[in-house]
Amino acid sequence: MGRVAGVLKWLTAFGVALAGAGSSAQQYQPPQHTQGPPFYGNITPEQGAMLADMGLSSERDRTARWTLAEHRRLDHTLAAVQPQRKGVVDAYVVAVALDSDPVFGREAREAGKVLARRYDAAGRTIVLAGTDGSGDSTLPRGSPDNIAAALARVAEVMDPKEDVLILYTTSHGAPMGIVYNDGDQGYGMISPQRLWTMLGALGIERRMVLVSACFSGVFVPLLSNVDSVVITASSDDRTSFGCQADSDWTFFGDALINHALRKPQDIAAAGAEAVRLIGEWETRGQLKPSQPQVSIGANAGVWLAALDRRRPKEVTAPVGKPAVSLLDAK
Repeated sequence: MGRVAGVLKWLTAFGVALAGAGSSAQQYQPPQHTQGPPFYGNITPEQGAMLADMGLSSERDRTARWTLAEHRRLDHTLAAVQPQRKGVVDAYVVAVALDSDPVFGREAREAGKVLARRYDAAGRTIVLAGTDGSGDSTLPRGSPDNIAAALARVAEVMDPKEDVLILYTTSHGAPMGIVYNDGDQGYGMISPQRLWTMLGALGIERRMVLVSACFSGVFVPLLSNVDSVVITASSDDRTSFGCQADSDWTFFGDALINHALRKPQDIAAAGAEAVRLIGEWETRGQLKPSQPQVSIGANAGVWLAALDRRRPKEVTAPVGKPAVSLLDAK
């Protein structure tokens, strides 16, 4: 969502172009993006897309102690996920920040809270994220491998014929998928093909997939089915906005999570509200429309109705600095 000039050259640029910085008032220094990815530098976009489909990622300069601590964080998080309740349509929320810029960490954390409250997913929510800008993260990071493990854990404890996955991802995006970039240590990509393959192998058909990233419309064709909801921050050929590292929200996260889904309205109305708000903000900022996408399968209403019957009736207030305030700083 950082609007990088010449985005089609992201394979050689994204690791150094999307530099993150915390608030000037903070003493803590979040991880910085100062080096390019170790294996994407000299390949074509077509080769990059193939690697994304394969789920290739890379970690460098990780110590053995860090690796052990990360395994323990992930094990602790996954072990805490509760099994489904027979006869109840349970929602399992997985909220993920794939980039270590604090805006994504803050957004994923709050998205996990909002979605868990709305969909009665207390004890069935996994948040994978880097720093929120205040200090090193105590959560497992949002890496491709950790996402795969989280989805496998959900598949292990849910009843796929009864229950639902709600997956929220936020990061920078590229024409072939959503980017994983953890400071100068972690690099990779999750493509639509890769995510579709994982979900299919796990048997998770009843799902709500919410993707906050540039070009995220690339996920709509493959991830959509009669039992699914897919909402993305942009079409497959447009950027989205609001990913500055010192922000609290991207435009999409603020509109959909922080506003629309805090209200007792169905997902179609929430999606429409988010599209309207984003459009108003983009018009105000004279930005090229991102064209968010909303796809609701013909049979998704069955599980949506079951979840909506238990949703809270009270509206909660938005939190954090509004994403549109970025326009005031121009």
